[in-house]
Amino acid sequence: MIDSRSTGYIPRLEIPIFNKLQMNLFSLLKPETILSELEVSNKQELISVLVDSLSEKIGAEHLQEVKDAVWEREQVMSTGVGKGLAIPHCKTELVEENHGAFAVLKEPLEFNSVDDTPVRLVFLLVGPNEKNSIHIKLLSRISRLMNSGTFREQVFSCESSQQILEAFQEEEEKYFPG
Repeated sequence: MIDSRSTGYIPRLEIPIFNKLQMNLFSLLKPETILSELEVSNKQELISVLVDSLSEKIGAEHLQEVKDAVWEREQVMSTGVGKGLAIPHCKTELVEENHGAFAVLKEPLEFNSVDDTPVRLVFLLVGPNEKNSIHIKLLSRISRLMNSGTFREQVFSCESSQQILEAFQEEEEKYFPG
């Protein structure tokens, strides 16, 4: 160990730098967490299917607890944000990183949205309790990205999970450059 008092050496502080990938929605998604033409009969089934798609990331033993956390948040206030989009989400001590899943529903689903429009696009976000700031920024990014009618139409025209993932990446890189 170098003694800074005798050498004049000032140790470099290790300051964590915000990882750009932590804010990219497409980096939270994988083809197996993107469900296209999904058929569900109600909100609870939808949340269950989306959370199940995260089983490799969350662990099968924690799926029910995460489903309960998302459902509990949904009971506080609907996450149907309008324009056919819902963003169910939760924070939990069961995960250390943010995870996402996305669905395009085959048929519109009643979601008690703020504009009373049934949803067809659903982005699930599950994040750790201790990363509140990132969680809020990701929710904001989802909302801003999905606010584009052109992007929503592009997603509807995709024929595979991989195409949807690529659409997210292209739109994010265009909408949030740098």
